[in-house]
Amino acid sequence: MSGNSLVLPIVLWSRNAPTHCISSLLVMDDLATIISGCHDGQICIWDLTPDLEINPRALLFGHTTSITCLSKASASSDKQYMVSASESGEMCLWDVNDGRCIEFTKLACAHTGIQFYQFTIGTQREGRLLCNGHYPEILVVDATSLEVLYSLVSKISPDWISSMSIIRSHRTQEDTVVAVSVTGILKVWIITAEVSRMQDMDPVFEEESKPIYCQGCQSISFCTFTQLSLLVVCSKYWRVFDAGDFSLLCSVPSENDQAWTGGEFIAADKVIIWTEDGCSYIYKLPASCLPASEHFRSDVGKTAEGSIPPLVYSIADRADKQLLICPPVTRFFYGRREPFHKLLVQGDSAGRLTLWSIPDTSPLQPLSSALQVSSTISLQEAFDKLTPLPAGIIDQLSVLPGSEDPIKVTASVYIPSQGRLVCGREDGSIILVPATQTAIVQLLQGEHMLRRGWPPHRTLRGHRNKVTCLLYPHQVSPRYDQRSLVSGGVDFSVIVWDIFTGEMKHIFCVHGGEITQLLVPPENCSTRVQHCVCSVASDHSVGLLSLRERKCIMLASRHLFPIQVIKWRPCDDYLVVGCTDGSVYVWQMDTGALDRCVMGITAVEILNACDEAVPAAVDALNHPAVNLKQAMTRRSLAALKNMAQHKLQTLATNLLAADNADKGNLPKYSHNALVVQAMKTNLTDPDMHVLFFDVEAVIIQLLTEEAQRPSPTLVSPETLQKAPGGADKGGSFLANKIFKQVKETIKENIKEHLLDEDEDEEEEMRRREEKSKSLSLLEYNLTMDTAKLFMSCLHAWGLNGTLDEVCLSRLGMLRPHTPISFGLISRGGHMSLMLPTFKDSLLRQLAQGSAEGRKLSVSEIVGKGTYGVSRAVTTQHLLSVISLANTLMGMTNATFVGEHMKKAPASSSVKTAILYRTINRSLRGEMVLLIGEYGVCGSL
Repeated sequence: MSGNSLVLPIVLWSRNAPTHCISSLLVMDDLATIISGCHDGQICIWDLTPDLEINPRALLFGHTTSITCLSKASASSDKQYMVSASESGEMCLWDVNDGRCIEFTKLACAHTGIQFYQFTIGTQREGRLLCNGHYPEILVVDATSLEVLYSLVSKISPDWISSMSIIRSHRTQEDTVVAVSVTGILKVWIITAEVSRMQDMDPVFEEESKPIYCQGCQSISFCTFTQLSLLVVCSKYWRVFDAGDFSLLCSVPSENDQAWTGGEFIAADKVIIWTEDGCSYIYKLPASCLPASEHFRSDVGKTAEGSIPPLVYSIADRADKQLLICPPVTRFFYGRREPFHKLLVQGDSAGRLTLWSIPDTSPLQPLSSALQVSSTISLQEAFDKLTPLPAGIIDQLSVLPGSEDPIKVTASVYIPSQGRLVCGREDGSIILVPATQTAIVQLLQGEHMLRRGWPPHRTLRGHRNKVTCLLYPHQVSPRYDQRSLVSGGVDFSVIVWDIFTGEMKHIFCVHGGEITQLLVPPENCSTRVQHCVCSVASDHSVGLLSLRERKCIMLASRHLFPIQVIKWRPCDDYLVVGCTDGSVYVWQMDTGALDRCVMGITAVEILNACDEAVPAAVDALNHPAVNLKQAMTRRSLAALKNMAQHKLQTLATNLLAADNADKGNLPKYSHNALVVQAMKTNLTDPDMHVLFFDVEAVIIQLLTEEAQRPSPTLVSPETLQKAPGGADKGGSFLANKIFKQVKETIKENIKEHLLDEDEDEEEEMRRREEKSKSLSLLEYNLTMDTAKLFMSCLHAWGLNGTLDEVCLSRLGMLRPHTPISFGLISRGGHMSLMLPTFKDSLLRQLAQGSAEGRKLSVSEIVGKGTYGVSRAVTTQHLLSVISLANTLMGMTNATFVGEHMKKAPASSSVKTAILYRTINRSLRGEMVLLIGEYGVCGSL
């Protein structure tokens, strides 16, 4: 659902919070936001109040592997940017305020540390990111474009850099980068104004290289309070060096087999050091380490094993805590602007954040007691506090009598052509349900809340335990029978279902482990393989299961390690299997023979050869001169209709042109107004569901259905105000005719190209009749239901009571009964999804504002409803609602009211159109007020 279309996501999270095994932490300079990256690749934004209360706000999706480091990427407080890096070399630049991805890139090297560095050229300030990691240099990257400008390189003993620190000089224009390599050699680079301007990729060599014998360096930090000391933490000891000549001032070995993992200066005379098991200790430095003391440097050159500095505090003893699957991450931050808290932040594998506020004064009696936790919360705890609890997509059908929690959804597939969502559950059952109806139940209030077992659904039972994967092959390729649904489970079986009758057609029991994946072979395989699906199981086996012959035609089961990737060489009749140990197996599909098994560089080359570059296809849609946003700016319904006609005609032309083209490589314009995508942050999680609404597709579908109506005239306020003769009839009749022609063209193409050639017409007629019977399970207008759900979610409820009443009683819209979690899709398909807890932060700000006695601004009032999340989200919502209201105004009988609630149709169409005009005017007023306050988001 990416591209230039206006696509809005809405998330149904379910009661189970996503897994968030924290791998890195960052606190922004204003101490109002905490960022946590996790091992699954997601980033969570947490709001932090001045009272140190934590509340999760949003989850950012964009990385495919574990987050290795986070860093701020701007110095200004009004534009808060953050950069993230992952194990696979991906880097993303994010706007912290609304979760938008501004820039992204992928390098061939993985970063383990990033530091932000700002310098001034004349009156202009520029930002740089200094990156170190699994490569023998420090890369200097532009903080706005993520472009590598130059590198800091070692002449002497080049090696990977373990950790680095930037020493800012206020006296001269020269700043110093100090780094320690993995072999314990300290490196010093001088960055002058001339070096900062460099963009020609020339290397900058070190000024000094000195062995300090710090093996296994974990962190290096510079004392900002005195600017004369350097703290180096290694796993077995920590040391303090003089920042002038890097002579050793103090060395402290670890006790009780503890492994130090990091440390920082918290004052001129105190350091905090933390361990791998999550404990932290504050030490008071001896006088020989304090520049203000007369004994400074008195121990230089003497034995390093001096007296152990006195322990001031012991923090976070984990002796009685739960067992964690990986070490917690600990970091220290202090406020550079108000508030000036000194915070120790810890994140663990259970998605829990813990905060300690470190006091400036030392206790009278050292070690009298451990420092108390200031605040702690996990994602699951935040979810559990919500009332009502966050909804899942089919919760109303999954709560068993006597049980509080619904049955978890473990696999899902959405079928746009039928508007159906198929959900496999933990108990082995599969539910077929209309997607819009089940989403309305979860999000909106209405009479459906009183009906048991609503919406009408079908349950398929065949698996004896959890359903692990679902596949609807016809959706991937039209060569498959549109009746077939394939499911896999932990009971080792793959079942083929008739989706229209609910009948179990066949069970494949060929694997010796749970089914982990179901795939469709490419188009240009042999005829026999084309009617197969590929199944992957946890016993390291791969099968080709023929849906036509109802048997397994190939089982590849000699892999020694878990299967990581499946690739194809259809021209050579090869199935290529990549395993987690780096080995690659090449199988012949028709004979089932193992052609070869290779390792190393040959294996990599074979996998890369499977990704043969396909010729870049021409964009299937040449966008018309007047696109959606321009049409809305001009408030021109005619322009929207012209655009819809153009897109439909282009689609029909492309369908005809696709006869001899490779359909798999032809980009297709999606006419799916709604797409439901199941997502999970970890393989062990139940599914959460994201509803993607394509505003352009909704408008095109509404106009297409309007054009198919038998009435040649369009009733709208504009036509009603004209003379009864109506000079507009000719134009709308012509539009009708064009739409009908396009519709017939599409129908003919579907008949010719998308149906199986070896089936005769009688068989096809029988199938159509059966399909229509099965779909009569619930009669509803999918397009109008989608528009109803969309408009009801986007309307700013609570802003205008009179308008709310009109929307409920006359337009048939429904009020949400739970805070709706919206999302934002930005560049490259990167996505920000609001967590269901985000409203708490907004309401807390509102409460504080009213408590102070000041008048609330418009944006804060609207924040109680839909808007106020961010400028980008607000702008997208207003554009969407206004464009949909514009479209509905020009339609005949366009209402969301059910048939039993409708009155005289002739007058209702007039009133409905006038009501839509009212809501449109009101929204335009909101847009002027809100955008005046927020500003329009530049990314749109």
